[in-house]
Amino acid sequence: MTTTVLVLVENLNAYLPILEDSGFRLLRAPTAALRAEAIARHADEITAVVTRGPLGFFAEEMDALPGLRIICVSGAGYEKVDVPAAEARGIQVTNGAGVNAPTVADHALALLLALVRDIPQADASVRRSEWRKAMCPSLAGKRLGIVGLGAVGLAIARRAAAFDIHIGYHNRRARQDTEYSWYASVLELAQASDFLLLATPGGADTRHLVDASVLEALGAQGYLVNIARASVVDTVALLDALQGRRIAGAALDVFDDEPNVPDALKGLDNVVLTPHVAGLSPEASHDSVRLVADNLLAFFAGQPVLTPVSS
Repeated sequence: MTTTVLVLVENLNAYLPILEDSGFRLLRAPTAALRAEAIARHADEITAVVTRGPLGFFAEEMDALPGLRIICVSGAGYEKVDVPAAEARGIQVTNGAGVNAPTVADHALALLLALVRDIPQADASVRRSEWRKAMCPSLAGKRLGIVGLGAVGLAIARRAAAFDIHIGYHNRRARQDTEYSWYASVLELAQASDFLLLATPGGADTRHLVDASVLEALGAQGYLVNIARASVVDTVALLDALQGRRIAGAALDVFDDEPNVPDALKGLDNVVLTPHVAGLSPEASHDSVRLVADNLLAFFAGQPVLTPVSS
C-alpha cells in the first residue's frame, strides 16, 4: 500500500523526487489555501506530513487526519509544530537537526563580515560613483558570543576561529566537549561580546531572549547577527537600539512577519537584511529531503527514526 505524504514545504521542490523514488505518494500543498484543501479532501489518505518550523502543524489539523502517524520537519526548528498534541495522539515527530548546519554557518559568517566591514553600503557607493571609504573594525581579536551552541553554533564557532576571534557561548548548561567560554545568561554573554550571534531554537522558551537590556549590554560598538528565529529578539527594542546607535548594527535573516519586513528596518544604514535564506543551498536541501525520506522509511518499517523530537 502506497504511503501518502502531505508536503507543506515550498522551498524543496527540486529534491522532492527523492521521496517519490523512495515509494511515497506526495500531495503538495505549499500555500495555506492548498493546505486546507488537501486536508479536507484527502483526510483519510494522509499518513505523513512534511513541514517546516515556521509553517508548523497544529492540533486541529492532526484531529482532521485520522490516519496521521508521523510529522517530519525538514529543518532543525519545529517551533510551530504542536509536539505535545502529536505525542498525545501517538504521532511521531522528527526534524532535520544538523543537516543544514554548514550552510547556515557560512551565511552567518557572511552576514557578520558584510555587516562589520560595511560591504553593502560600500558596494552601493561604488555603483553611485560616491567612493565611500568608511573606517571599519577588524574581526581579529574581537569577542564573538554565540547564543545556542548546537550543531549550527559549533559550525559557526569553527569558522570564526579562523579569524582569530575569541569565542564565548550561552546554553542552558555548559558543554563538556568544548573549550569555548560558557556564560550563564545571555546578558552576561552580551556584556562580554563584540559580536552577538543568535543560533538558538525559536519557541516560547527563547521568545525575546534578546531584549533591551541585552542590547544595552552589547553596547554602542557591538553588532547583532540573527540566523535563528525572529522571535528570539524583541524587534521593537532592536529598532530603538539601532535608531539610537546604542548598538553599532545588526544583520538579520529572519523577521517576525515574513515576508513583510518593517520599513523602519529597511531605512537604516547600519543593517544587513537577507530573506531567510541562511539554510538554503543545493547540498542542504538535498540532505534535508534525504533525511526526511530516511526517517519515513525507518518509521514505516517499524524501526527507530533517526532524529526524533519530543516535548
